[in-house]
Amino acid sequence: MIWNEEFETLPREALEALQLKRLKNLVERVYTAVPYYHKKMDEAGVKPADIKSLADLVKLPFTTKEDLRLNYPFGLFAVPFETVVRIHASSGTTGKPTVVGYTKNDIESWAELMARTLSAGGAHKGDVVHNAYGYGLFTGGLGAHYGAERLGAAVIPISGGNSKRQIMIMQDFGSTVLLCTPSYALNLADVMKEMRVDPKTLKLRVGLFGAEPWSENMRQEIEARLNIMAIDIFGLSEVMGPGVASECIEEKHGLHVFEDFFIPEIIDPETGLPVPPGEQGELVFTTLTKEAFPVIRYRTKDISRLITEPCSCGRTFYRMQRITGRTDDMLIIRGVNVFPSQIEHVLMSIEGVEPHYQIIVDRQASLDVMEVQVEVSESIFSDEIKVLEKLGKKIEREIKDLLGVSCKVKLVEPKTIQRSEGKAKRVIDNRKL
Repeated sequence: MIWNEEFETLPREALEALQLKRLKNLVERVYTAVPYYHKKMDEAGVKPADIKSLADLVKLPFTTKEDLRLNYPFGLFAVPFETVVRIHASSGTTGKPTVVGYTKNDIESWAELMARTLSAGGAHKGDVVHNAYGYGLFTGGLGAHYGAERLGAAVIPISGGNSKRQIMIMQDFGSTVLLCTPSYALNLADVMKEMRVDPKTLKLRVGLFGAEPWSENMRQEIEARLNIMAIDIFGLSEVMGPGVASECIEEKHGLHVFEDFFIPEIIDPETGLPVPPGEQGELVFTTLTKEAFPVIRYRTKDISRLITEPCSCGRTFYRMQRITGRTDDMLIIRGVNVFPSQIEHVLMSIEGVEPHYQIIVDRQASLDVMEVQVEVSESIFSDEIKVLEKLGKKIEREIKDLLGVSCKVKLVEPKTIQRSEGKAKRVIDNRKL
C-alpha cells in the first residue's frame, strides 16, 4: 500500500521540478539565515542565484560532521530558537554530540515520512505497533512513534530492554508490527526460545529494522526465527532520523529514498565528484524541506549506490542499495554510533593508561558486544589484582557514561598490543554483517 500516492508516484519530470523549486528556496534560506553556510558558499564562489537547475547542486559545498562539531550546539540552526520545538542528539566523534533541531512543521514532515515508511513495509491502520526503538535523545523511538500514530496504528512505546516483558506484551496486546534494531530482533527470538514461546502463536506479521548495518543472511534468519517479513529502513539524525528511505514489501530490493524531501547523491569519496549512475560511492543528502536544521550536501560516510530502474510497487523514487560499508572508522554498536576517537578520549584522561588500545567487536547471542583492550603502565600492571579491577571498572563506567553503550575492558601489560608502522589498526570487527 502507498501512503501518499500523490507524491510517491510523481512522474520523474514533475518530481525534479518540485525538487528544484525546494532546492532554490533552501539555498536562499540558509545563505540568509546561517552565517556558517553564508561563509562556506562565499568561499566556494557560489550564490543562491547560481542554482538554476538540479545539475547546479554540485556547485554547493559539502557539509560534514566536522562542520556540525564546529557549530555545536545550535550554530547551524536556520530559524529563531523560539520556533524550535524538539532537540535530538547523537554521539559525535568527540565527547560532544551531534545536535539537531525540529520546528512544528519538521515534526509534521517526520511523521509523514515515517507513515510512508511503515506503509511501504506493509503496516496499516489498525495495526498494533510494538516500538522497541530507544526513546530519548536518539531519534529512533519518537520518530517511529509519530509515524505510526499518523498511520492510524496503535503504538506500544515500549522502548528497548527487558526482553521477557516485551514478549509478554506482544502476547497480551497482540502486537502485529515490530520496530527495533535487527540485532535486538534476534535477541528477542533467543528469549522466546528460552521462554518456550512459539513465534507462530503471536500476531506479529512484519518487522521494520534499522539503526545498524545488517546482511541478507541476517534478514533470512530473522524471518525464519520470528515468522515475520523483515524490512530494511534507513535514516540518520543529521538528515531527519528514521524515515529517509525504506524498502517496499513488494520487492525488498533497495530502499526508496523519499526524494520530495531529500536529494540523494553518490560521490567518489576521494575526489568528491559524482560517480556514474549505478556505481558505488559515498552517499550524500540534501534536505529540501527541513526548517530548523537543514543540511546541504551532507556527507554520510556510508557506501551505497542508486538504483534508478522502476520498481513494481509503483513508487517513482530512486532506491538506494543497502549500506555496504563506510569510508571512516565509525562503528555501530546496538544502534549507537561509536568512534575509536571517543574511546581514546576517555582512555587518555585516565592516569596509568598507555596510548595503545584495541577495540574488538563481536556478536554473541545475537547482540553486539564490544571489548576494549588497553595497555597500562608497568607499575599498575604489577600492582594488586583489586587495583587493576578497580581501574578496569572505572574505564568501563566512563565509556558507558560518554557513549551510552556498555563494553568489557581488558587491561593488558605494556607492549602486548601490536604496533603498526602505518595507521594503527584500532578496530577488529568479527561480526558477520
